Amino acid sequence: MKLQGTMRINDRGHLEIGGCDTVELAERFGTPLYVLDEQYFRQNCRNYNRAFMEKYDGEVLYAAKTLLTLAICRIIAEEGLSLDVVSGGELYTAKKARFPMERVYFHGNNKSADELKLALEYKVGRIIVDNQYELLMLNKLAGEAGVHVKIMLRLTPGVEAHTHEYIKTGQIDSKFGIVIENGQAMEIIKQAMALENIQLTGLHCHIGSQIFEMESYTHAAEVMLGFTALVYQETGWQPEEMNFGGGLGIYYTSADEPQPVSKYADMLVPAVQTLAKSYGLITPRVLVEPGRSISGPAGTTLYTVGSVKEIPGIRTYVAVDGGMGDNPRPALYQSRYEALLANRADQQPEETVSIAGKCCESGDMLIWDINLPAPAPGDILAVSSTGAYNYSMSMNYNRLPRPAMVLVRDGAADIIIARETYDDLIRNDMVPERLGESKVVRMAGAN
Repeated sequence: MKLQGTMRINDRGHLEIGGCDTVELAERFGTPLYVLDEQYFRQNCRNYNRAFMEKYDGEVLYAAKTLLTLAICRIIAEEGLSLDVVSGGELYTAKKARFPMERVYFHGNNKSADELKLALEYKVGRIIVDNQYELLMLNKLAGEAGVHVKIMLRLTPGVEAHTHEYIKTGQIDSKFGIVIENGQAMEIIKQAMALENIQLTGLHCHIGSQIFEMESYTHAAEVMLGFTALVYQETGWQPEEMNFGGGLGIYYTSADEPQPVSKYADMLVPAVQTLAKSYGLITPRVLVEPGRSISGPAGTTLYTVGSVKEIPGIRTYVAVDGGMGDNPRPALYQSRYEALLANRADQQPEETVSIAGKCCESGDMLIWDINLPAPAPGDILAVSSTGAYNYSMSMNYNRLPRPAMVLVRDGAADIIIARETYDDLIRNDMVPERLGESKVVRMAGAN
C-alpha cells in the first residue's frame, strides 16, 4: 500500500497516521473506524487555494457530497474555500456549522420547493439551476419571498470523460443539466434573463469524476466558451463566472496516475483566458468544485479481521467486520483499493487473499486478490483512500451500525462522527397500535 499524507510505519511496525498508532486507535475507538488525516486534508485544500485562488483569482468550492460533517465544514471555512451542497441536509449541516452562507453554492437536479425556500431563507451565494422546471419554481418562490436570487445554469457540454459509466455527467445523455447542442440551453438563458426575480451570473458544467486526462477539461472550456460566444451574439449577455465542476482523479491503486492540482489549474484557466480573448468576451472568473481530491486521500478505514476461509486451489477469503455498509463503492463501481495489515505493516506480503465484508451479499467484497502477510483473526486491516464517498454513501444494510470517524493530527485523535448504536438503528421505527404487544401465536393442534 502506498503511504500518503502523514502515514508512516513506526518503530513497533504499526501503521501511523497523524502521529497516531492505528492499532491503538482501533483498540480505543473500535472498528470499523474511519480515520481522517487532518494535516493531509488541509494540505489538499491549500493546494487548490494556491493553484486557483492565489494564482488566478478563481474560486474553489469543496464538494460536500464526498464527505460532510460539522467539523469538515469548520475546516473548509478556515481554509478559505467555498462549499458546494446538493441537498437540504447538506445545506442544513453547513448552517449549523456556521459556515458563511454567501460562500455556499446549491446544486441538485431535482431540488424541492422546501429546499429552495431554505436556500432563499439562508441567503446562499448562488443556486445552480439544473432545468426549466426549477428555474420557474425558483423565480416564483423568490418573488413570494421578496428577494432577488443569483443563479448559474448547469449545462451539459457533451464532453465524455474517460471514467466509469455511472460517474460520467458531461455527456448529452445525462440526468444533469441543460443540453447545449439541441438549442435548449440558449432558450433557457433567454428565459432566465427575462425573469424579474432572477439574476443570471454564470454558467456551470461538470464532465465526470476520477479524471486523469487534463485535455478533458480544456475541451470542456472550448465547448463552453464557444457556446458563450453564440449567446453573446444573440442576446448581448455573457457570464461573469464559469464553473467547471470537479472530478480530478486520485490514487487508489498503482493503476492510477493522479495529476497535480497545479497542472489542472495551469491548463484550464489559461485556456479559458485565451478562448475568451479570441471570441472578444470578458474573461469569466473560473470556479472549480473538488471533493474527492481533497477528502479521498486523507481517509483510511480500519477493520478487524475475523474468519479466514481457505478454499484450496481456489481462493482464500479474509472476512472483516465491515464491508459494503461502510464502503459501497466496490459493489457500485467495481472500485479498487489498496490495504495493509496495520499491526504488521513492516512485514512482507506472503500470500494472495480476497477481503470479504460481513454483509449477507455475495457481492460484498472490498478487495479481490491482494497480497498481504498471512492474515489471522484479530489483525487490523487498513484500507487507504477511503475519505470520499465512503461515509457519505454508507448505510445500515443488515441493520449494521455505521462506524465512527476520528480526526487525527499531531498525535491527537478526536471523534467527529460518533459510532451508531443499536438504539440508533430503531430510533425512527414506529409500531402501529393495532399490532399491539408481541404475541406467540400457536397453531391449532400444536403441543
